[in-house]
Amino acid sequence: MIELKTFFTSWSGGKDSTLAHYTAMQQDMLPAALVTMFEEEETRSRSHALPKEVLDAQAAALNLPLYTRGASWSDYEAVFSNLLQELRSRGIHDGVFGDIDLEGHREWVEKVCTAQGIQPHQPLWQEPREDVLQRLLDAGFHAIIIVVKEDRLPASFLGRSIDPPLIKELEAHGVDPCGEEGEFHTVVVDGPIFSRSVRLQYGEVEHHDGYAFLPVTTTD
Repeated sequence: MIELKTFFTSWSGGKDSTLAHYTAMQQDMLPAALVTMFEEEETRSRSHALPKEVLDAQAAALNLPLYTRGASWSDYEAVFSNLLQELRSRGIHDGVFGDIDLEGHREWVEKVCTAQGIQPHQPLWQEPREDVLQRLLDAGFHAIIIVVKEDRLPASFLGRSIDPPLIKELEAHGVDPCGEEGEFHTVVVDGPIFSRSVRLQYGEVEHHDGYAFLPVTTTD
């Protein structure tokens, strides 16, 4: 009998980490955990500004434990490395990441994982961006925009679901529909690997540091 590789996913809560997680499962890898880095005060995630309750709800819907750590940019690598050590001590030797084509981040992932004896996997790497988004939709995932970079997109895009009409609007604004350059971020609330939908409620839009944020919490 072939022993399946167990893996953690570097989990932003958004579309790319979700599709990477799903793709690894399709490649006969076995999910064991989700990992999310938070801002130093640990009130929201560093990547997508999500509160822990939303990430907890996603993890529950995926039937997986969620590991979180808070860090500043100055100690981010050290804190993340310590978390990798803990995961490895629990028998998880492989990590899945949702990078598509940002070479600098790929190099950082490989450096940090290798130093801790973790094998990194980037199942979306070098896949055409339009194909990534199409696979997400074809699989049936539901992703909602929760952050926009205001010099690239208006705040009116917040709260909208990724679908073919929206993709055309993004392209009309000159924005890559994957948002790989940070033009926008999403949260995934349902899909083929979710045991139930994550139900959200929205707060008032916030503006700071050139971004518009749609605060979200769970209704469950």
